[in-house]
Amino acid sequence: MALSKQDIEYIAQLARLEIDVDEIPDYQAKLGQIIEFIAELEQAEIGDLLPMAHPLAMSQRLRPDEVTEVNERERLQANASETFDGLYVVPRVLE
Repeated sequence: MALSKQDIEYIAQLARLEIDVDEIPDYQAKLGQIIEFIAELEQAEIGDLLPMAHPLAMSQRLRPDEVTEVNERERLQANASETFDGLYVVPRVLE
């Protein structure tokens, strides 16, 4: 499928790109190649293949859900200018 100058200008406008008039032939060629490649991919015989989430058949390694660090909230909040009930108090931003 060949793209016209108007097609390229419309795509550039949709993408909010500013392109020069002398760049349009280059965009026509490159976008035309992309569209041809997509058309070629559409011709591939996929039969009854199922969509995959990942190309490799592997399972996710999971670690045990165990606490590995001690709670140091008091030490970490010692330098805070103001805290209340274990939370940082910050100035109000919205009225």
